[in-house]
Amino acid sequence: MKIYYNFYPQTKGGINIQKDVSIQIEKDQVESGENLNGVVRINYTGRFDSLVINSQIENSSDVFKYVNLDGKKINHPYARLSLLKQDILDVRKVEFTVTTIHIPPNDISNAKFRASIIQEHKEITSDIAYLKILKKTSLD
Repeated sequence: MKIYYNFYPQTKGGINIQKDVSIQIEKDQVESGENLNGVVRINYTGRFDSLVINSQIENSSDVFKYVNLDGKKINHPYARLSLLKQDILDVRKVEFTVTTIHIPPNDISNAKFRASIIQEHKEITSDIAYLKILKKTSLD
């Protein structure tokens, strides 16, 4: 069983409220070159055209490369992955794997992933997950 970080059900008056979209990542820290798994859960019941997953590494032009989408190998070397609703296999869940060759200038770089639901060129809802990229430890 995988444990995903950054998934905290919201509560209002003691009642759990599901987000319309939530992005969860498997780890809160990853080394450069290591694969990172994530999942976007869609609970939005209204109309939407697409789902967009963005990644950003602070103070860097480096990006995460998408290498797997719903069990299918892909080669998407860009920070933004746009998926039309009709191209999503399971309209309630999208699993992905990313990797980066980013080497932090210090010991750690901060990064984030943002999932957004889009309808007619407007963002309906979004969620953000944060993580840290660590310098790869060398084995002597």
